[in-house]
Amino acid sequence: MSIEVPGGEPAGQADLPAEATVLRMLLGNQLRRYREAAGITPDRAGFEIRASRSKISRMENGRVGFKVRDVEDLLTLYGVTDAEVRSRVTSLARQSNSPGWWTRYSDVLPDWFEAYLGLESAATVIRSFELQFVHGLFQTEDYARAVTLLGHMTAAPEEVDRRVSVRVKRQDVLTREHPPRIWSVMDEAVLRRPVGGPAVMRAQLEHLAEVARLPNVTIQVIPFDRGGHAGAGGSFTVLRFGDQDLPDVVYIEHLTSALYLEHRSDVEHYMEVGDRLSAEALTPVATLRLIREIAART
Repeated sequence: MSIEVPGGEPAGQADLPAEATVLRMLLGNQLRRYREAAGITPDRAGFEIRASRSKISRMENGRVGFKVRDVEDLLTLYGVTDAEVRSRVTSLARQSNSPGWWTRYSDVLPDWFEAYLGLESAATVIRSFELQFVHGLFQTEDYARAVTLLGHMTAAPEEVDRRVSVRVKRQDVLTREHPPRIWSVMDEAVLRRPVGGPAVMRAQLEHLAEVARLPNVTIQVIPFDRGGHAGAGGSFTVLRFGDQDLPDVVYIEHLTSALYLEHRSDVEHYMEVGDRLSAEALTPVATLRLIREIAART
């Protein structure tokens, strides 16, 4: 099976990544190409499927699932009449709707974070900067519980348990058959802030030292004595994907929402900041030594 796109080569289904998130991103990218080739505005496309411009944007960015009826209506609007091509595109739409493991936790996860979990599971490279907490992929269960309670102090114990389970389940990507390359830079404050108390923090630091030894993980710390740094604006994550047709995504989380940036200029800015932070930080070896020193004193 192949899907022909305007201005591009046919893409074989066997060559497409298995993750539904990546399939949605690829399909959204191709629908955007059809729309632009037809000279149709996002507003016009949204009107055609009884939706808004923002819905078209979310579809083209792979942020939502695809209704086959909507895809068929858009293909008609874009002038895609070849029966074989239409069949292949709608088949891809059906495949892209396979639920991810995180859908089992939809009762405690906001939509904007479910989208991130899909991207994280599909990424081949994850670069992050952390200003306050250990990255979610490296958190122990007790530390994750302490962080969760900070934002959900009145939540029922069962809800807290499920939120913690999500954080722990995310970490399966670290040791799967083809794990992503993870490069995490953090401020020294992350190591010094005793989240959950001394015992929890000590165990977290020891776990962080173990994770740093994984071949696909690089951890660096910017020490206090380096002064101010380029990451003062806050934490962020940059996700990259294996398919060249998929754009890099910058993820910035807020208290009740998240920002996803895909414009090349935005992504390049954050990549430059990431490079500067890495250059300012301790080497991975020196970082590991610092983590162990702080753990021994905690």
